[in-house]
Amino acid sequence: MMFYVLMGLVVLCVSGLIFGAAMLIRGDADQIEDRLQSLTQNKGRGASKQAQNNASVLMSPLDDVPNAVEDFVHKFLNLRLWIEQSGLNLNTTKFVGMSLGLGTVIAAIYFVASPIKSLTPFLFGLGAILPLGYVWWIRRRRLGKFGGQLPEAIDLIGQALRAGQSLPAGIQLVATQMPEPIGPEFARAYEQQNLGVPLEKSLLEMTGRIPNLDLQFFSTAVMLQRQTGGDLAEILDKISKLTRERFQIHGQIQALTGEGRLSGIVLLALPPLLFLTMLKLNYDYVMMLFEEPLGQKMLIFGIVMQFIGALWIKKVITIKV
Repeated sequence: MMFYVLMGLVVLCVSGLIFGAAMLIRGDADQIEDRLQSLTQNKGRGASKQAQNNASVLMSPLDDVPNAVEDFVHKFLNLRLWIEQSGLNLNTTKFVGMSLGLGTVIAAIYFVASPIKSLTPFLFGLGAILPLGYVWWIRRRRLGKFGGQLPEAIDLIGQALRAGQSLPAGIQLVATQMPEPIGPEFARAYEQQNLGVPLEKSLLEMTGRIPNLDLQFFSTAVMLQRQTGGDLAEILDKISKLTRERFQIHGQIQALTGEGRLSGIVLLALPPLLFLTMLKLNYDYVMMLFEEPLGQKMLIFGIVMQFIGALWIKKVITIKV
């Protein structure tokens, strides 16, 4: 019976690898066909109103059309937005194919090299989740860097306004003078308003791409000033000062919670390290966790408690500014 279960797992892993490779090959062709269809429908008069609402032909790259894989993944996670926020040159189809392929490779290597075949599905899931963790890490770094660059960008726009330039010219100045990631984001907003999109809408789309509270303050101030009037340069100076003060407070909080974060790392890393140590010293003793029913229940309970403990520690040391 165990043999058939293991064979089924192998077939599942191989099928996942084939599916991932097929998605990588087929994804771009499907997206190009969808884009051409959206351009040629309505008897050559262009895209329908629904297609225009979903994506702009002028402002979106060719492979920016959602497909079946992306629609399915979007039911559980807005992976497309995550990848866009991370700045990686990937689409959802390629990312899903890479995840399935990596999970299959890791599971196959473990299945061949390890005597404990029952952990193969766990290794497959772990390998498939690793790319998502990498995207999360890159996304977090990029958003943090964007937040650090924002006060300087706001000051740059304020200086451009005092010099007699318009707000779009100030945004263009940020796009040309500031590095990644804030430069390309402001460049995208500037190109959108050049193509006829209202500046307010382009700023709202940028706040949708970049979940930053200070950027929302900036966008709201710009939209209110364009409706009611006022000295926008002075408003931007106050926003920049407020942003810098929030960064200062955030640094103080990081220093005060450093001990708690270090304690959390030690407490969360201790059980896996102890498990590996005991596995090296007394292999048969540790294998009881996998072979005995009570040991399997204890192992699952321990993993669940580790997860709950990680969430609890994060809740304690996380202070919003």
